[in-house]
Amino acid sequence: MNWLDLVAYFFGGAFLTNAIPHVVAGMMGEAFQSPFAKPPGEGLSSSTVNIVWGFFNLAVGYLLVCRVGDFGLRTTSDVAALGLGGLLIGLFLARRFGRFHGGNEPQRT
Repeated sequence: MNWLDLVAYFFGGAFLTNAIPHVVAGMMGEAFQSPFAKPPGEGLSSSTVNIVWGFFNLAVGYLLVCRVGDFGLRTTSDVAALGLGGLLIGLFLARRFGRFHGGNEPQRT
């Protein structure tokens, strides 16, 4: 197993995970943070921008997972690298954007 393949799968998992909120927000017609907002990553971008950004992330994730090496769903190291990339970017972004949506300090009832 080439370790560079695992690095590609790790980042592929990160890109695929990052695509989810952008595509969902765009399909719901809601504005959402993106790198193209003002200020970048803090302001809101239109639903159209989020659809385009989400599908860009899907394309990059696809290229990194399906076109680098020989990704195998039954190969533990491949799936672990993909899952770890998705988990870590998910945790990072949950903390980063939680401050905008109340996710870092949910109200207790």
